[in-house]
Amino acid sequence: MNDFLFYLDIFGVIVFALSGALMAGRYQLDPFGVVVLASVTAVGGGTIRDVILQTPVFWVEKPYYLYVILATAILTIVLIRQPKRIPKRFLLIADALGLALFAVLGTQKALYLGAPIPVAVVLGTITGIAGGMIRDVLCNVIPMILREEIYALAAMLGGSLFIILHGLNWNDTNAMIVSISAALALRLAAIYWHVSLPAFHIVEKPKKEKGTTKIIGKK
Repeated sequence: MNDFLFYLDIFGVIVFALSGALMAGRYQLDPFGVVVLASVTAVGGGTIRDVILQTPVFWVEKPYYLYVILATAILTIVLIRQPKRIPKRFLLIADALGLALFAVLGTQKALYLGAPIPVAVVLGTITGIAGGMIRDVLCNVIPMILREEIYALAAMLGGSLFIILHGLNWNDTNAMIVSISAALALRLAAIYWHVSLPAFHIVEKPKKEKGTTKIIGKK
C-alpha cells in the first residue's frame, strides 16, 4: 500500500506540474515562469493542507518532489516547443486527472492523521483545487472553481466516496482507485458535455435618468 501511495502521489505531482507548465506555455512565460507555475500547481494544495493539519509540509520534508517538478517543467519545455498547437482540452484533461488524484490522496492523508470526516473531505478538496487556483490567479484567469463548470464538486465526490468505501472496510487501494475514477469521470463528463452548475445572477433595475420626465400630450 505504501508503494502504491508513493507512486500515485508522484504521478499526481507530475500531472499537475505538467498542467502548470502547459498553462505557462500558453501564456508565453519564460523558463523561470514555467518552473514557478509548474511548482505552485503541483504543491500549492498539498502545502495548504499540511499547514492546516500542522504536519510537516510534504515537499519540505521530502525535497525529491521539487526535483520531479523541475524535471517535468524542463521536459515540457524541450518536448513541446509550440504550445499553441496543444489542444486546450489536453490542459483540461491533465488538470482533471491531477484534481481527482490529489482530492482523494488529500482526503486519505487527512483521515489518516485523525481529521474528522467533514474536515477530511474539505482538506481533500483543497488539496485538489488550490494549486490550480493559484496557477490561474498568477495567469490572470478566473479560477475554474469560480466559474460555472463542475470542478470542486468532482473533488468532493472523490473524497466523499473514498470515506464511504473506507467505512465499508474496503481495501484502501481499491477504494482509492474507484474514488479517483469517479471524480475523474465526473470532471471529464463536465468538460466533454459542457455540464455546469447554474450560475447566480443578480439583475439590477435600470436607474431612472434625471431630467427625462415625459410630458404626455405635448409635442
